[in-house]
Amino acid sequence: MVSRSEIQTEKNLAEFLVQMDSYAPIIPEALTDYYLAQAGFECTDVRIKRLLALATQKFISDVATDAFQYNRIRQQASKDKKFLNKDRKTVLNMDDLTAALAEYGVNIKKPEYFS
Repeated sequence: MVSRSEIQTEKNLAEFLVQMDSYAPIIPEALTDYYLAQAGFECTDVRIKRLLALATQKFISDVATDAFQYNRIRQQASKDKKFLNKDRKTVLNMDDLTAALAEYGVNIKKPEYFS
């Protein structure tokens, strides 16, 4: 016997897969196909590839949002108030990105400069 929650879950999954047929991810499908092939992933179902592109898009968005928050915190902690002009554009730097990626277990280091 199938429970009501399992039926609802199957229905939600079916609706989601139908929506993935018409979804166009921001990340181009050619780019997704390239990196999936590099990783050895083979799949003919376009919906699965779009789902992976959507997950990648979400990850990039989360990292960018966190880096922006680190930037804002760093700017507020700055003692030099003359550089805190509200008309200036926000520029994220490598320190902001490093701190944001560290939350997700991705450790990056700025390469040393060699002349």
